[in-house]
Amino acid sequence: MSGFNLLHLVTKNQPVKLKACGLPSGTCRTKKTWPRCFSQEELRKRLTPIQYHVTQEKGTESAFRGEYTDNKEEGTYSCVVCGAPLFTSDKKFDSGSGWPSFFDLIKEDSISLTDDLSYGMHRMEASCSECGAHLGHLFDDGPRPTGKRYCINSASLSFQSKNAGPEGVEPGGATGQSASSSKSDL
Repeated sequence: MSGFNLLHLVTKNQPVKLKACGLPSGTCRTKKTWPRCFSQEELRKRLTPIQYHVTQEKGTESAFRGEYTDNKEEGTYSCVVCGAPLFTSDKKFDSGSGWPSFFDLIKEDSISLTDDLSYGMHRMEASCSECGAHLGHLFDDGPRPTGKRYCINSASLSFQSKNAGPEGVEPGGATGQSASSSKSDL
């Protein structure tokens, strides 16, 4: 938030109510208006506690602790809630931030951006455009050619290795879900 905006907020007589919204129509989407919706009960059963906290409560996992922070395998990163493909491994880079970072998306409209004014700063929140799951934030300090850094929580992602067989079956018969994605591992 710029100094002028902060000063403007502090010196006004009336309290200012800020509401993040990035849609051109001026209306904010709620969980019920995303193309794909899931009940909170279903999500609590299907996701681990940290996955639920990050994607549904806009939480953040600890830096340098995420499952995909140091992942170097080739493949596709998808939304852990709805499975929508978001990023490919060739667009991932080490930003030193402690979270998986990407400089470009699979499709431009796979992520919705909204203003996030929490913690006294202005950031752009990145959410899955299919289900509204909180993924992380977008910053403008990434590498060329885009200059963007999508700083994404590992807990909001699933990963499909390029070497995995069809339908998530890896060579050797294991499913495409990693061991640390299991609900008992927390």
